[in-house]
Amino acid sequence: MTVTDETSGVSWTARSVTAMVTVGMPVCNGMPWLREAMESLQRQASTDFEILVIVDGGTDGSAAYLRGLRDERLRVIEQPNAGVTATLNRLLEETRTPWMVRQDADDVSYPRRIEKVLEAIRRYPEAGVIYSLADYHPRERCAGRFRCSRGTPDELRSVVESGYLLSICHSTVALNVERARAAGGYRMDIHAEDADLWWRMARNFEIRLIEEVLVGFRQNAASVSARHAEKQQLAGLYVQYLLLSELWGMRPRPLAEVARTLKEFLRPSYLAAKESLRRFNMHRAERRTWQSLGALTLAMGQSPRYVLERARDEFRHGAIANGVAPRLYMERKEALWS
Repeated sequence: MTVTDETSGVSWTARSVTAMVTVGMPVCNGMPWLREAMESLQRQASTDFEILVIVDGGTDGSAAYLRGLRDERLRVIEQPNAGVTATLNRLLEETRTPWMVRQDADDVSYPRRIEKVLEAIRRYPEAGVIYSLADYHPRERCAGRFRCSRGTPDELRSVVESGYLLSICHSTVALNVERARAAGGYRMDIHAEDADLWWRMARNFEIRLIEEVLVGFRQNAASVSARHAEKQQLAGLYVQYLLLSELWGMRPRPLAEVARTLKEFLRPSYLAAKESLRRFNMHRAERRTWQSLGALTLAMGQSPRYVLERARDEFRHGAIANGVAPRLYMERKEALWS
């Protein structure tokens, strides 16, 4: 049976078969982008999937919009605000299919995304994570792609075993639910819960890349990355610290106890240039030409090296990684682990 939403004009085929994947989406004040995100799912070439949305509080009408959608694949759960990590873990708990495909409320899935994910699941049934490349969205107005690690499962595992973190766009990921739970699920509300899960999955299961762009990743001023840029960078360093603690057989300390030392590894010029490049793309998305050029010029002044390295990564196909040199942690061993 074909169903059409009267508001958006989007059609989909209603079905009652058992699906292999569920698209899991946490939402907290997801408007105005939530509508485009949902329509991108309803326009998928494959209709054989479920959609699970957990509304984590909020006051902007996201829940009312979702309740108004007529799609038998859609299940909406509302809860008081519990934070991103708790909501992601609840998505894993509530998912009724073997795989959960992640998407955020401000991103979009390109029409063949689910089809390609299902093909990869059939090809790599032993994988723990399957992910793809991502454009910045809207791709016709934004420059570049999400900076993404590439490689075979062994190459990606080698990156982790050498003490670095993988760079994977969270909204491109499909997780094997049982394997993600076995690895410990998502941990800590520190704005780097995804990077923390990737290294644990890489050490225990295969991570497979679909070498295609299947997702549009939106940069916006309301996102966690934009609102908590420095905290996110510090959180990334702490996740690398957790990884090195496991690799080196040392007991990690809480973030609050090592934050001052980890801040010594931050590069303020890099962080400033990264934020300027983010604003450059956000201005481009809004067709604010002069503001975008100003942000790009500012980034070049803040750190020409960072901008050039970021441009180089657009053309690299090696194992791009995140983090600082592990030796820096070892040089501060007494402050970090004593």
